Amino acid sequence: MLTEHTLQGVFVPVVTPLDRRGRLDVRSFKDLVKRLVDKGVHGLVVNRTAGEAPAIEPEELELLIVTARKTMGKIPLIAAALSGSTASVVQQASRARALGADAVLVAASGGGEAARKHSITRFQALAGAAVPIIIEEGSCGRGAPLELETIRSMMGMDHVIGFNDTSGSIRHYFKLVRSLAKPVLCGEDKLFFASLCCGGKGGVLTSANLDSDQFVQVYELFRSGRIDESGQRFDQLLPLVQFLTSEPNPAPLKWLLAQRGHIRSDGLRLPTASSGQRSCT
Repeated sequence: MLTEHTLQGVFVPVVTPLDRRGRLDVRSFKDLVKRLVDKGVHGLVVNRTAGEAPAIEPEELELLIVTARKTMGKIPLIAAALSGSTASVVQQASRARALGADAVLVAASGGGEAARKHSITRFQALAGAAVPIIIEEGSCGRGAPLELETIRSMMGMDHVIGFNDTSGSIRHYFKLVRSLAKPVLCGEDKLFFASLCCGGKGGVLTSANLDSDQFVQVYELFRSGRIDESGQRFDQLLPLVQFLTSEPNPAPLKWLLAQRGHIRSDGLRLPTASSGQRSCT
C-alpha cells in the first residue's frame, strides 16, 4: 500500500489500448505497462481521462487493474474513481483494493457550501473502503476551485495520503505545498519542473506515456540537486508535452504511441475521434 511517505515520483496515467473494433487490446496494454515499468516510472494510474475512463465498462476496468498488477511487479498501482455517487465511489475504491490497487484517486469539486459539505462527507465515507486515498481537484482548471479550508479538512483524514493538483496554476500549487503536510503531486504536465521547484513530490503526468525515462530523469536529477540539468531536460520535453496536451482527450497521445509501435492501434471509444480525424476537437 502507498503511504504519505512513499507517494512521490513520476506516476503515469496509462492509456487504454483498443483494437480497430473498439475492444480492449489486453496484449498492447500489457506491453505498454511493461515498457513503462522498464523505463523506471514510480507508479501507474488506471482509469483516468487518458485511459478514457468515462467510456470503459466496469468489467474492462477490473481486467485492466488485474492485468496491470500482474505485469508491473511491486511498483505502486493507483486506480481512479472520478465519478459517481458517494456509495458508488466507495464501492469502486473497495473493489480496486481487492483487485490489487495500492491507492485510489478520487475527485473532489469546488463550489458553494453544499459542495464543500458533500466533498467532506464523501471523503469521510471513503474510510470504509480500507484503501489509501489521493484527492484530485475535479475541476481540472475549470469552474470553482476547492477552498483551502476544505482541502485541509479532507487532507487531515487518516486514510487520505496526498493531493493531485490539476488547477493549472503554479501559484495555487505553491500555496498547497506550503499549507499541507502531506504530499502534493502535479497533475499539469507543463508545470512539472516548476512544481518540483515549489517543493512538490512528483506528478501524475499523462505525457510520460512517451519518453518516460526522460521524465524520470527530470525528477531524479532534481532530487539529487542537479537542478539546472533537470530544468534543461524538462525544456527538451516541452514540445512533446505541448503536442500531447493540444486536445482535451488522448487522441494525440494514442496516435503517437501507435506511430512509435508501442500500441497496435490508435483507436478511441466514441464519441472521441481518432487523431487522424481532428476536425471535431
